[in-house]
Amino acid sequence: MALGARLGGHLVQGHVDGTAELLSRSPGEPGADGSPQWEVLRFSLPAGLSRYLVEKGSITVDGVSLTVVEAPADSFTVSLIPATLAHTTLGRKQVGETVNLEVDVLAKYVERLLGDRLPAPLIGD
Repeated sequence: MALGARLGGHLVQGHVDGTAELLSRSPGEPGADGSPQWEVLRFSLPAGLSRYLVEKGSITVDGVSLTVVEAPADSFTVSLIPATLAHTTLGRKQVGETVNLEVDVLAKYVERLLGDRLPAPLIGD
C-alpha cells in the first residue's frame, strides 16, 4: 500500500493470537444454482480475546480477514460469501475443527497505549 493511500479493511500481520473451534455452520438462502448465498460460522473464543472483538469489527480466521457478525463473550460468528467459501479453507472446515485466530493489531495498540487507564479484564474474559 502506498503512503497516503486509503486504508480499508483490517491490518493483518500473520501472527496467531489464539485458536478456536468451529462450533456450527448455518447455510443461508440458496441461490439460483442451489448453493447457499452465504454461510454463518460460529467459533469458540478463547478467554482474553473477547475484549478485542466487536460486532462489525474484524478478525482473521486461518489467515482470512473477516467481519464479525456477533461477538458474545465466549464465541463469535462470521458470515461467508460464496467466493470465500470456494477459495479459502473455511469453505471446507468441519464442526469441531480448530482454526487460528488473529485479532486486530490496532485494538492491541490502543490497549497498550491506554495502559493502566483501562479497567482490569473481567474474570473469564
